[in-house]
Amino acid sequence: MARKELGFAERLQTAAKAKQAQLEKIRATALANDAQSAERQAARVETANARQIRTAERKSADRVAAGLRDAERAAEKARQARAVAEERARKDAERVAKVAADAALKIDQKAARDAKYAARKARPK
Repeated sequence: MARKELGFAERLQTAAKAKQAQLEKIRATALANDAQSAERQAARVETANARQIRTAERKSADRVAAGLRDAERAAEKARQARAVAEERARKDAERVAKVAADAALKIDQKAARDAKYAARKARPK
């Protein structure tokens, strides 16, 4: 049996029907995709909001930690300054004590010399 050749009008009509079927198929998937894309967009927005909250919390925690570090550094500097001041005071006290001891030693030595000189003068000749 011989195959019947389609005419030009029939080919145009078949092509138009195929295009219409494709359009219907695309519209159906677009409606389904719109619902899915709305859900995905809502999930993206929710994720972005959660990310912003976490970022804000992290920055706040970092600021608090930086404040604590600064306070610890200030306390350490104050402790070191106190230690330096105490060391200076101790050295100054040692220096004053040494000067006083040296002065007392010189006074004692002079007194011994003077006593020796006086004893020599008092001896009979």
